Amino acid sequence: MPARPLVMFPDPRLRRRADPVEVFDEALKDLAQDLMDTVVAAPAIGLAACHIGVFQRLVAIRLADDALMRLYVNPRILWTSPEVKVEREGSVSMPGISEEVERPARIGLAWSTLTGAEEQGEADGFLAVVLQHEIDQLEGIFWLDRLSRLKRERAIKRYEKQRRAAP
Repeated sequence: MPARPLVMFPDPRLRRRADPVEVFDEALKDLAQDLMDTVVAAPAIGLAACHIGVFQRLVAIRLADDALMRLYVNPRILWTSPEVKVEREGSVSMPGISEEVERPARIGLAWSTLTGAEEQGEADGFLAVVLQHEIDQLEGIFWLDRLSRLKRERAIKRYEKQRRAAP
């Protein structure tokens, strides 16, 4: 399957909430393969299906070039730790721009596999941050929304300046 084009900021579809996956069939497996191919081609650490214009609750994550690709269907956060972690975040939908974002350092989550089997687990550190970032996207929350108004406005101005300067 081919990598798909990305939805780019400021496209309003990046603010659209994704629908739950209800049918676990070949079409879902094809979408998952496209999403994984797009993670590799982008290159990205994680992508929600929303990033390729498909508004279903599907996330693909690969923390390193040689790492296993992880798929989460209908992921949801069950709990968050009181401890926080600050990581630099950005988006393939807004290349070249990043800022520090504070998020819970650990999370408990539930998700389904491509076959519909229910799973639960915990994530900490960088994986927890990436999962929260992508689950936010499924909710229609773009990473900029986690910044203060001043930082958000500065990031958008930097992005617009960068786009104007691009050939």
